Amino acid sequence: MKHSGLFFLALLLSLFVQAQDSTEVIEKKKYYTKALGEYAAPTINGILEDKVWEQVEWGGDYIEWQPDENTPPTHQTQFKILYDSKNLYIGVRCLDPEPDKIVKRLSRRDGFDGDWIEFNIDSYFDKRTAFSFTITAAGVKGDEFISNNGNNWDSSWNPIWYAKTNIDDEGWTAEIRIPLSQLKFSTEKEQVWGFQSTRRIFRAEERSVWQRKPVDQPGWVSEFGELHGLKNIQPQKQLEIQPYTVAKVETYEAEDGNPFQDGSDNSITGGLDAKIGITNDLTLDLTVNPDFGQVDADPSAIALDGFQIFFQERRPFFVENKNIFDFSVSQSQAGNTFGSDNIFYSRRIGRSPQGYPDTSDGEFVDQPDNTPIIGAAKFSGKTKNGWAIGVLESVTSQRQATIVNGSGDRRKEIVEPLTNYFVGRLQKDFNQRNSYIGGIITATNRENLPEELNFLHEAAYTGGLDFKHQWNNRDWYVGGNITFSHIQGSEEAITNTQQSITHLFNRVDADHVAVDTTRTSLTGTGGNVQIGKIGNGHWRFESGATWRSPELDLNDIGFQRQADDIRHYTWIGYQTLKPDSTFRRVGINYNHWSAWDFAGNHNYMQFNTNSWQNWKGNWFTNAGFNFAPIQYSNFNLRGGPRLRISPWMSFWNSINTDNRKKIRFSAFHNGRKAVDNSFKSYYVEAGFVYQPLNALRISAFPSLSINHDKLQFINNFDDVGGSPRYLNGEIDQRTLSMSFRLNYTINPNLTIQYWGQPFISRGRYSNFKHVTDPLAKRFEDRIVQYNDNQISFADGTYSVDENLDGLEDFNFDDPDFSFVQFRSNLVIRWEYIPGSEIFLVWSQDVTQSGNPAEGLLPSLGDNIFGQKPHNIFLLKATYRFVL
Repeated sequence: MKHSGLFFLALLLSLFVQAQDSTEVIEKKKYYTKALGEYAAPTINGILEDKVWEQVEWGGDYIEWQPDENTPPTHQTQFKILYDSKNLYIGVRCLDPEPDKIVKRLSRRDGFDGDWIEFNIDSYFDKRTAFSFTITAAGVKGDEFISNNGNNWDSSWNPIWYAKTNIDDEGWTAEIRIPLSQLKFSTEKEQVWGFQSTRRIFRAEERSVWQRKPVDQPGWVSEFGELHGLKNIQPQKQLEIQPYTVAKVETYEAEDGNPFQDGSDNSITGGLDAKIGITNDLTLDLTVNPDFGQVDADPSAIALDGFQIFFQERRPFFVENKNIFDFSVSQSQAGNTFGSDNIFYSRRIGRSPQGYPDTSDGEFVDQPDNTPIIGAAKFSGKTKNGWAIGVLESVTSQRQATIVNGSGDRRKEIVEPLTNYFVGRLQKDFNQRNSYIGGIITATNRENLPEELNFLHEAAYTGGLDFKHQWNNRDWYVGGNITFSHIQGSEEAITNTQQSITHLFNRVDADHVAVDTTRTSLTGTGGNVQIGKIGNGHWRFESGATWRSPELDLNDIGFQRQADDIRHYTWIGYQTLKPDSTFRRVGINYNHWSAWDFAGNHNYMQFNTNSWQNWKGNWFTNAGFNFAPIQYSNFNLRGGPRLRISPWMSFWNSINTDNRKKIRFSAFHNGRKAVDNSFKSYYVEAGFVYQPLNALRISAFPSLSINHDKLQFINNFDDVGGSPRYLNGEIDQRTLSMSFRLNYTINPNLTIQYWGQPFISRGRYSNFKHVTDPLAKRFEDRIVQYNDNQISFADGTYSVDENLDGLEDFNFDDPDFSFVQFRSNLVIRWEYIPGSEIFLVWSQDVTQSGNPAEGLLPSLGDNIFGQKPHNIFLLKATYRFVL
């Protein structure tokens, strides 16, 4: 380790010396626009026939960016820009002597397929954020809000703008009109905006840019050219109102005798969303009785480790401007630092009720599926002075379950209290936009918790400070954050939190934590610090550390998998900058991680090397290898002692054929195996995308997962003959699924999309055992396995007689399982005028418990085909008023 440390220091020194070399200074290009003056505005038809375009010169002289940076592109591109008091107009000519080879693939908005031209506008001129407008040769629009200097591209931003395209003998042309109300800019009489344009020539998979941007130069927005000539334009305060109505019909299998499950339900709801420009920089979003129905269903998943599963947010109100509210606890280039952990996880708002009523035999329950949001407001934006501001306030209603008995008597029980959620976020740029410092604070308050919901926290507060400083032309950076949490509740609630899998203060061999059943609050901290180099040359690196104290708890409004963790990580990467006869680009990486708990136990060490390749024919491949010589788990025994995990190795590999072809294939597989064979797993996914027509795309991706673990947790028994039993078994788990998609685009504003996924996960247990020496080096010394004489099975229950005295010492339910699910969505979307839409949605769900003794395919078929699905039919209409 001493020699490896010296090598690492030497490498850092060489990188630092390299950084001191003078970096290439790229001259900023400038384009000078003009006002329309006395001319009429151009007609947006894509033909560039209006005389008004003659007022300004062509901008052009694009330079290739990918694959061979700083070389002439295959075909040149030209543009002109004009403006008036309300709009920005862009005319563009994409030269191409073979117009019949221009690829015009259709898709819905933000499809970004085929040939396209893109314009990025940094109207704040803050060199960190920008508005992106893309138009394809087929006329499909795409728009994204760029933040964090190009590290985040938010396609949920849907401004109102207009564009048309046309193909002629010289290539293709486009005309664009962008209302100034959709941009944010200052009140200065003469303005300078950051400006960049990118063109994609699809058949060559080539990107060229107006302002040269070296591939080894970090950042994106900071490297823009400049748009000059904007004079006497006034910021347009935004005022948009979007009412909606939803008609919903559900059908499902009726349950005999259950008055709440008669086979169908229907409803009609309505609401209102509004967007108000308080200033040109800051916007207030309001919603009354919002519709948060998801067009896309969450994919099926099952977890045996006990930790929660992270799902992406899809609800429009929360997705838009989500970058402002983001506060990741410990994302890193190296990964493996619980990168999904975040102070704000918006899916906590409007979640399914957390309580369930106590019932007796013969009683039926009408349990609400979700928690309605009474109202929500979001105040967000970024000022010209570099202040990023975000404030979100939301109130969810109290929810009650209705219980009825056989006599028809009804009662109600609260399953979710009235709850207020608040998030405040602030960041400030300084040092010529090379640095920032920021903070966040959240509050969750639940009103008048009844006794049956005493397990919930009455209040939860989290917060944090973050910073980043870049230097040497943004090649180098140092950054980090510190996080805190404070939760309050009843003794029962705080005890439950201490014993939850995130914390496990009750684990028997932990001297630095202990359950205190009298506590009514818990306060913890976390954070991250890192230094890295990501520009100027072939070499890159990042090194840092992250921690979560045992008491840190973010899960009331955030997402956190586990606490009591201190982790160090390092990533070193090398990448080529120029294509050669074999590859367009190649990257090689090295990573390592180590982790400790707050008692000082060294719980984890892992090494990784991987490489990715972009081949000359535009195929992509990658491969990686891991080795973990040290691993202990504080969580595997769910409150039992710290457990040694045998050293293991793993690999992964993927291949993707050229995505420009009408049919393309991809495959991915990985495997993991303990050196002593105590566990092994394998996962493979392979499939195809077929595009027989520009308007039609079909894809299918089946996958198979195999998990064989000789020490899979089942349950803990506190007292068996005077000592605890940490019961485990050998699991043989198989998971089979397939994701199928069909997208048909009638025109860019009218699309039909279908997604379906059959899913089955089956687990069979055998060779039951309990852990006796959890830290033993040899796997066989950690456990005692029960023989056939000690364990018997009858009526779905295993009975254990350890000392063979004829008396049962303890019993447990059969842990075998077979989870079968089929989910699908059919969505017809029509944007009948810009910003206003009609959705017709048909969603299906079949969820069953299969027979673990059956094979995967028979069990899948028996529990999907012939079953009555849960059908949801939705008709949603919105109209967007721009005032």
